[in-house]
Amino acid sequence: MNHSKRLMFVFPHPDDESFGTGGSIARYAREGVAVHYVCATRGEVGSVEPEMLKPYEHLPADQRLGALRGQELRCAADKLGLTGLHYLGYRDSGMTGSEDNRDPRAFVNANPGEATGKIVALIRSVKPQVVVTFDPFGGYGHPDHIFIHQRTTEAFQAAGDPAQFPGAGEPYQPQKLYWSVFPRGIFKFLVRLMPLFRRDPRKFGRNGDIDLLEIVEHDYPPTMRVDVWPYYAIKTEASKCHISQISGGPAIFDRLPRFMRRRLNGYENYRLVEPNVNGQRRVERDLFDGINA
Repeated sequence: MNHSKRLMFVFPHPDDESFGTGGSIARYAREGVAVHYVCATRGEVGSVEPEMLKPYEHLPADQRLGALRGQELRCAADKLGLTGLHYLGYRDSGMTGSEDNRDPRAFVNANPGEATGKIVALIRSVKPQVVVTFDPFGGYGHPDHIFIHQRTTEAFQAAGDPAQFPGAGEPYQPQKLYWSVFPRGIFKFLVRLMPLFRRDPRKFGRNGDIDLLEIVEHDYPPTMRVDVWPYYAIKTEASKCHISQISGGPAIFDRLPRFMRRRLNGYENYRLVEPNVNGQRRVERDLFDGINA
């Protein structure tokens, strides 16, 4: 297979690759693109049913959930068709104000230059033409999501500069940087929908720590939509690998009529950040539009 096109997603946790961008990964992998996933942590923070951790009882208690979620990510990577899976080696930080957020091993407490340098090294090694990460709010305000946005932006800008991180490999400059974004309208829809299923929109997600009302206040309009409906079944299978993270959210979509599921789940949205041509955002239909492979 000719992997002349290379695409890199940089997120902090197992499951970020599937829940948000799984359709795009599945699509491009099946079109012959080499798709790499850079994961900052192993998702060591959160609550799961105790029986899920029994296979990992031989490990220290604070490593068991990370081991489980690492296996879930491996499962999802196989379903999606990832070419490469790369860990940065940090610990999940948890939500702002939590005890885990203060752990010195937490990703948000890492030396910024060190973390940026690790991403620079991977960019120079993999040589992706396109890099994707979170928006400045991190999708829903998770501190790890915001931190990976900052570090990836720095790495994108530094990777082609021989004066920066000279020990991280030969300079290489990716051509495009995108944010993975969600149109605010989707979250407004969820805010209205969830009470119908007796769910609180301020307590969304497996651990009830996502505030949808806060999310709608942060708007980063997409510049491009990738049609992923033909790959939605693959994305769903990959998402199911992350059983420790699945809550009632997916079931809500399953109950909707097909035309509504097509409208809500048939596209994944991105905002072009670099290059910004004469202050205008280019109208695109493909992450590789305008790329010289």
